Amino acid sequence: MTNSRNIPFSPPDITDAEIEEVIKAMKSGWITTGPRTKKFEKKIAEYVGANKAVCLNSATAAMELTLRILGIGPGDEVITTAYTYTASASVIDHVGAKIVLVDTAPDSFEMDYEKLADAITEKTKAIIPVDIAGKMCDYDTIYEAIESRRGLFKANSELQELFNRVIVMADAAHAFGAERHGFKCGQVADFTCFSFHAVKNITTAEGGAVVWRSDIGLDDEWLYKQFMLYSLHGQSKDALAKNQKGAWEYDIIYPAYKCNMTDILAGFGLMQLSRYEGLMERRKGIIKMYDRALLPIGVKSLQHYGDGFASSGHLYLARIPGIDEELRNELIIKMAEVGVACNVHYKPLPMFTAYKNLGFDINDYQNAFNAYKNEITLPLHTLLSDEDVEYVCGSFKWAIDEVSE
Repeated sequence: MTNSRNIPFSPPDITDAEIEEVIKAMKSGWITTGPRTKKFEKKIAEYVGANKAVCLNSATAAMELTLRILGIGPGDEVITTAYTYTASASVIDHVGAKIVLVDTAPDSFEMDYEKLADAITEKTKAIIPVDIAGKMCDYDTIYEAIESRRGLFKANSELQELFNRVIVMADAAHAFGAERHGFKCGQVADFTCFSFHAVKNITTAEGGAVVWRSDIGLDDEWLYKQFMLYSLHGQSKDALAKNQKGAWEYDIIYPAYKCNMTDILAGFGLMQLSRYEGLMERRKGIIKMYDRALLPIGVKSLQHYGDGFASSGHLYLARIPGIDEELRNELIIKMAEVGVACNVHYKPLPMFTAYKNLGFDINDYQNAFNAYKNEITLPLHTLLSDEDVEYVCGSFKWAIDEVSE
């Protein structure tokens, strides 16, 4: 194959509207957390259908602060999937709780829900499902597993007592805008954490947000204030409040953290959000083009759209039956040689040094390994033209033939 293009994996889709809004923020004199951040929070809550949203500097911060506010720490256990990025599990370690990993189901990118109930003990305080590639997990089954073990739950904070069961905190880093059974991502899990990192569907360069369900009796104002305190050193007033005439005085409630979002990034996000429905529609079109070209030749892909669900279309995860790690890696090199950047989502956590050191062994997570060994993620972003997509498909077919000979 001699024709070559330069197709990056996931560049941000930035227009003059985003650039102009960032310039306005910089010229306004207010560049840290301020009016644009508060507006972005309001717009996120409206879009998701939540009462409140909190903007932070990453989804990782959103997950960690949520665990801390829930009072989860040493002596507790938190369950997540072995097939995810490290952030889903590292936040558990950050708060001092024990990481419990569940294998994926056979031929699936989602955790094995049949094994979930067995993983719940009297020490389990939360489950972190991962909405991989932008497709929401089977939350009905997750809640059923939790209910079946409700008798084991032991609350050790007032907030935990309100739930009186294991709490579900979705790692929805990929899934902003996804839907399942008529509910948007953000309305189903008890807490939902989004990412606005550079490669995500909506980006603020770096950033994240957390929302929570409005039907479980949480005090929205109190909870919002907790996130404000935890994200800004435990300071009783943010800079916006301190900026009022004569209002310099503040207290430090407890020694907390520093992970607030800035107005520069929030302005960027506001413009991205205003364009989002069109961006998701384009992603859907690209996914359909990939499916039409690749499924007939035996490539397996995560199903993004179906009866009762629609993903955010974040990643195109493809698996090539019959190949192993070595051939998959060779395939990625072949694609790079003709100008197509590909990736892998994900290398299971037990394969990394950090998790081996925590005692995890990939031999205990064979389904996750089998999903990983022949997975390749194709470029999926809104700067791709139809011709680019056709080129990726043609290159992929050629590369598969090359490594299969």
